[in-house]
Amino acid sequence: MQGMKQDLSVPGLLKIVRYRFDKIQDEARKPTFSLSDCLMSGLAIFGLKYPSLLQFDHDRNADITKHNLKTLYGVGNAPCDTYLRQRLDEINPDFLKKAFTAVFSALQRGKVLEDYVYYQNHYLVSLDGTGYFSSPDIHCEDCCEKKHRDGTTTYYHQMLAAVLIHPKQKVVFPLCPEPIIKQDGHSKNDCERNSAKRLLPRLRCEHPHLKIMVVEDSLSSNEPHLTLLKSLDMRYIISVKHTDHKYLFEFAAAAKGVTHEMCSDDGTHHRYYFVNKLPLNDSKENCEVNFLEYWEETKDGKRQHFTWITDILITKENVHQLMRGGRARWKIENETFNTLKNQGYHFEHNFGHGYKHLSAVFCYLMMLAFLVDQAQQYCCKLFQAALTKSTSKLYLWIKVRTLFKGYFIDSWETLYQSIAYGHQGANLTPNTS
Repeated sequence: MQGMKQDLSVPGLLKIVRYRFDKIQDEARKPTFSLSDCLMSGLAIFGLKYPSLLQFDHDRNADITKHNLKTLYGVGNAPCDTYLRQRLDEINPDFLKKAFTAVFSALQRGKVLEDYVYYQNHYLVSLDGTGYFSSPDIHCEDCCEKKHRDGTTTYYHQMLAAVLIHPKQKVVFPLCPEPIIKQDGHSKNDCERNSAKRLLPRLRCEHPHLKIMVVEDSLSSNEPHLTLLKSLDMRYIISVKHTDHKYLFEFAAAAKGVTHEMCSDDGTHHRYYFVNKLPLNDSKENCEVNFLEYWEETKDGKRQHFTWITDILITKENVHQLMRGGRARWKIENETFNTLKNQGYHFEHNFGHGYKHLSAVFCYLMMLAFLVDQAQQYCCKLFQAALTKSTSKLYLWIKVRTLFKGYFIDSWETLYQSIAYGHQGANLTPNTS
């Protein structure tokens, strides 16, 4: 039977996260529950894939739940759902960012990220925004607002996510997201562009020596954003649309660019057209980009077409690799957002909105739970065995929560062994109360 690595299995990762939570200053006077227990309880809700706080609150006072929260998550005393919402509503989400960085550092120390090096020792980081809350009634001071013609208002929260990806790797590693929320002292809504101005400098500050190549959608193909990336020493591959950059496409068509064609082993035909050093638009001719257009036709006749800009000089030798890097941007949608929405995380469920920061804090805790799960999936052979036995993540989470509620469990190793190899492979004590 497989064992667990000390730092890159769930006990080690949760220990790292708990250490960062313990460093957050608790400003509550005479709290009934420690802030770390509140945060770890919130993380447990998302780690165990509870569909609601109400169900967790229903289970938390059972002796078996208290035991398992202590042994698996280190929670000495779990608060009720009302108290949990009240405490976490007061927490500045920025305080949780160091937990993401600490887990990322553990992956670096464990040499895991060596498998994610892509082009010229750079790491691909995909950026994209998504919504996680919307309501015509419930709102807080951080909510963005959309006014409708009929006089009604929709309140919403979004986030800008950043995910470390690789075209050959199914597992992705989310970095700490940036909330798209109404900023203090501002009457206008926040937006994805403004949140990128906060997220990208923070990433560079947190990882000053990391070689980053950003892959993004066409919303980011503008001169101020490209200037920001250059100032942060980040490379880029960004989608562009003809409707947004008519001037660029006209220059690319008129230029004597390079056409390159090849056929892969599976019978797919690839055709590339690229031109280096073109002006991005007619008003900022000093902003030069390299333009890449790509057509694909599979042997069954399916066709696709893509266009990108990049600051990397395009050649026949690197064009295929740049194309694959640009197309890997979709992993933030397919392997991140779709997983959170459809594989047990209940991403779009309103676990609690609060009056200040609760919605963003819950979003951070869910993403942190997702990061821990992704690290396990890549690094922990015992987790991999349990996942293989369960056939899907949805079934795995059901089994985990069923055992969590039905047996006294002394360790994560015992829990995963029981799923991977049956109860005879682990020492589980049933709940006989």
